[in-house]
Amino acid sequence: MDRLLLTVICLLLVPMLWAGTIRGRAIDGATGQPITGATLLLENTKQYAVSGLDGSYLIKNVPAGTHKIRVSYVSYRTLTRDVEVTSTEQIITLDLPLETENDRQLTEITIKAKRDGSSDRTARDIERNALQITNIVSGRTIELSPDLTVANVIQRVSGISIERNSNGDGQYAILRGMDKRYNYTLVNGVKIPSPDNRYRYVPLDIFPAELLDRLEVYKALTPSMEGDAVGGAINMVMKDAPDRMTVLANISTGVSELFFNRPFVSFDAKQINSQSPYEQFGNRYSAKFTDFTKASTTYTNQTPPPNVFGSFAIGNRFFDRRLGIILAGSLQNTFRGSNSLFFNGDVVDTLRGITLTKQSERQYSEHQTRYGLHAKMDFRLNRDGEPENKIQWFNAFISLENQQIRETKSTELGIGGFDPVLGNATLGYETRSRLTKQKIYTSTLQGNHQLTPIFGINWSAVYSLATNEVPDQTNVPLLGIRKNFVEQRTTVNDGQRRWEHNSDTDLAGYLNLTLKTNLAGIAVEWMAGGLYRDKQRTNFYNNYTLLPSNPFARYGVDFTDYNQIAWTIQNPLGSVASALNYDATEKMASGYLQFRTTNQPLEITGGVRIEHTDQGYAMKFPIGEDNPTGSQIYTDVLPSMHFRYRPDERTNWRLSYFRSLNRPGFFEIVPYRIINEEYQERGNPNLKRAIADNIDLRYEFFPHPLEQFMVGLFYKHIQDPIEYTLQKDAIRGQDLYYGPGNFGNATNLGLEVDAIKYFRQWGVKANYTYTNSSITTPKSKRIRNAQGDLQTITVNQSRALYGQSAHVANLSLLYKDAAHGWDGQLAASYTGGRINTVSQFVDNDLYQKGFIQMDASAEKQIGQGRAGRGFLVFAKANNLLNTPTEIFINNTSSKNSEVPNQDISDKTLIRRDFYQRSYLLGVRYKL
Repeated sequence: MDRLLLTVICLLLVPMLWAGTIRGRAIDGATGQPITGATLLLENTKQYAVSGLDGSYLIKNVPAGTHKIRVSYVSYRTLTRDVEVTSTEQIITLDLPLETENDRQLTEITIKAKRDGSSDRTARDIERNALQITNIVSGRTIELSPDLTVANVIQRVSGISIERNSNGDGQYAILRGMDKRYNYTLVNGVKIPSPDNRYRYVPLDIFPAELLDRLEVYKALTPSMEGDAVGGAINMVMKDAPDRMTVLANISTGVSELFFNRPFVSFDAKQINSQSPYEQFGNRYSAKFTDFTKASTTYTNQTPPPNVFGSFAIGNRFFDRRLGIILAGSLQNTFRGSNSLFFNGDVVDTLRGITLTKQSERQYSEHQTRYGLHAKMDFRLNRDGEPENKIQWFNAFISLENQQIRETKSTELGIGGFDPVLGNATLGYETRSRLTKQKIYTSTLQGNHQLTPIFGINWSAVYSLATNEVPDQTNVPLLGIRKNFVEQRTTVNDGQRRWEHNSDTDLAGYLNLTLKTNLAGIAVEWMAGGLYRDKQRTNFYNNYTLLPSNPFARYGVDFTDYNQIAWTIQNPLGSVASALNYDATEKMASGYLQFRTTNQPLEITGGVRIEHTDQGYAMKFPIGEDNPTGSQIYTDVLPSMHFRYRPDERTNWRLSYFRSLNRPGFFEIVPYRIINEEYQERGNPNLKRAIADNIDLRYEFFPHPLEQFMVGLFYKHIQDPIEYTLQKDAIRGQDLYYGPGNFGNATNLGLEVDAIKYFRQWGVKANYTYTNSSITTPKSKRIRNAQGDLQTITVNQSRALYGQSAHVANLSLLYKDAAHGWDGQLAASYTGGRINTVSQFVDNDLYQKGFIQMDASAEKQIGQGRAGRGFLVFAKANNLLNTPTEIFINNTSSKNSEVPNQDISDKTLIRRDFYQRSYLLGVRYKL
């Protein structure tokens, strides 16, 4: 009995003897920044812990006595410390600073390892020390995120929403409520041309996210930056040569739920003719139907193969680390699409709203092949300890090929609207096949030369080419059965075989001079420089109109293959005499002077930039009496001033002002005329550039190197904003046309909040943006006069800017268990309602309904690799809520109440697209 009692007492006392706790943080000894994933081991007890996202660790139940704690992490020297636990309830706080393996103290020279440009730590450092208001997404964040393209990545940044393409992926960025036209895109700090056939903006879905070291968003412009951005500028920083031999590779596969319930429809894009008969045989050749291949109308229904993704990067430094080389590539082969419901309507009387006349069910099948290659070489002419003298050569080639089939089944509801008693309906069928090839190539040779400790030169020579090809786009329209209609319409929309291609070539040179001075005891860095760019753009368009011999032919009854349809060519010579055949040029020269005070709590960066633009066009086939050539020549003076006050190392107060501009698109100033059913569409040779004055105020707090809290205000006043509206012909008076114009002034103001916080293994990233904008433009209004007749008048109406959402928010929940190799993320993005299309009629703008998209990703390290080295398995899931895109008008007609699928209260549904969920599973390797 005594022995049993003694045993129980001992068992009760043992936990008390092991009650000591050691906690603290693993940090970088030079910077104090937390180290995530460091291993901490008590050598005599074999107890261990792994530092969390905030660098913190916790080791419980440490017995009393003296212990050796050993801390290790890749690229850092292993640290051993003695720690004594004297009390059974003692809590010891111990921060453990680590030194990098490459630190070498040689007299007064310190050689340090190169900073990892893709790390979260680097991203926060750049944001904290930037000259202007900036947001950064690190390469590591991109790697862990559910996103596969740059367009989807950028939606996670505060103040940014995206426009989606027909398969649900992001395509264009809207910064702070400013449409895509008000922003520009850079690769490694150099502007790139757009493959778009009309406009300047670059589609971001063409870029695979794996090629990036980080994504930078500049929300304010300094004098050394090009001045044609009102919303901001997007800079894609490609992967850089590492300090040591590095090999990265991943391969993955996935599926889309969309094709679980319907087949994927495809055609053989390899057999498509790249040139039209006009280009093949000359401008006097009369095309025959046998000149068109059958490939674009030969469809295959199948279950799509799995999506395939792969990427690699290999790099190292040679010759005593003076030569750095990296080669990176990415391939994405995906099968996507959407199921869409679409309505057409007529505005007979604006007081009664729109009357729906047709309902269409559309199914998209899209096979996308996206690939990119990036190569960089840099050579340091100087040796360690000498002033920097370096040459760099960047090359990037990006390609996106999209094979799309759109099948449409339409129900005509009648000119007077749908009659539920008669059930009047016409079934129509239409199919469209389209192959789109977009490519961007850019090559930059750059030099950085610190000639003296106070004077340096930076220069760049740039060649860029963007191309877009849409060969043999084929439209096949057919009518079906009509019932309960008094009028028996026997016409059908024309079939089409269309060829389009365009190219945009840039040659540019940059020069920047830097001089460090001291004025009245204040260190001032001066910069001066300039840019010259010669842009040449050419555009080709040709369309053949075809009419089916039997427009009422039905698939499966009268034919089983679209190639069995007999066609008549209405214009055998083609339609090259179009305004879409033009050449455009732009020569832009700029110079700037910039100063920056340094080593002071109040840092001031300011100066002025002058940009001279000579933009012109030449129509290859003059239309009517319009001048076949034209140009716009203007010079802009763009001042800016940026204040950054640093009361301590963790806090910034920023105040910025800058003036910027937005140039017209290349096609917008061509005097083209396109006849539509209800109005003309025209270009505007007198379209002026828009000028914007921008003010920003932001508070930034970085409690720890990986954490941040930011809150800011912005205000923009835009003179002569460019919008598309219905306008009166100045000469003919009553003629109305739809086109671009300048409309007085617009304002845009907003609030941004951005936060990142870590708690051991958990982390939260959140941001919210409120935006309010206003512009007043003329619109058409149909009313009835005293005699009861309809007449059209023009009125002014105020509204928000196109694409601007009042509320945009992101929330991501992060999890990291470094001890067991787990990383996870659940990300939600909210985009509020916004104008999708500006109508020519008052109160009939099309709005996109606000929506939430939720995505998730996870990865697990395999084996005992250190710091992500070795093998990882990862998974990504997108659009978990299967959120549709819904477009509506904020009014309705009583005649629409019985129309099927009109289920949004007090609104008229115009379009609803479903994309379904997609999943991805893969393996990543890092050496």
